[in-house]
Amino acid sequence: MTMSIPLLEYSPTSQNHRVIGYEISGEEQPKIYNSENLLSAAEMDQLIEAAYRQVFNEQQMLRSNRQRELESQLRNGQITVRDFVRGLVMSESFRRRNYEVSNNYRFVQMCVQRILGRDVYQEKEKLAWSIVLATSGLQGFVDALLNSEEYMNNFGYDTVPYQRRRILPQRDSGELPFARMPRYGADHRAVLQEMGYFSGKIPSVQPYYPPAQVLLAGKIITIAGATILGLGTVAVALAAWGIISL
Repeated sequence: MTMSIPLLEYSPTSQNHRVIGYEISGEEQPKIYNSENLLSAAEMDQLIEAAYRQVFNEQQMLRSNRQRELESQLRNGQITVRDFVRGLVMSESFRRRNYEVSNNYRFVQMCVQRILGRDVYQEKEKLAWSIVLATSGLQGFVDALLNSEEYMNNFGYDTVPYQRRRILPQRDSGELPFARMPRYGADHRAVLQEMGYFSGKIPSVQPYYPPAQVLLAGKIITIAGATILGLGTVAVALAAWGIISL
């Protein structure tokens, strides 16, 4: 029987970091998407799009990342918004585009931003969640975030996560959107650079040349087809002049 390692303790960046704010709604405040009330089809479309944007970011809003089955389950009330977010993070598309190209520390930071709606407090929090990821796997790590008291208190079962407290009191400017985070970490960019993707030298691909027999057969077929087509054209012209009848 295996025992899970408890999450290492870490403290917020400041004593006020978790204090609930009372801001006046405006264009700078995030729009909250919630499925608690019965939504129209158009409103559900907006909620689903907001969930994709939160999980995949604008950089990966691709048709190939759509999870149609999950969308159908959400529309029919078979799963909650939290389950939908879980499904997006656990999808093969998200794993391939984010988990497999990032080290554990960067992936932890990414998931804290997109699931908990805030940046990591400090390097110690990265380490704490990285241990969970390494010991419990991707599924266990994602479940721990979604089942956390912080997630449930802020988003519950029905609200799409969003970047919380971007505009902070007594500061000239708020936090940058998490979408500004580079698509790949420095380690993966170094691998791509070695492959020539940032130097203008795209990896060369050896051209494929068919065998000589195939080329010869293709030439024969092409010549024969052109000959038949030419004879057909001449016959139609002679028939039109009344020289022959078809």
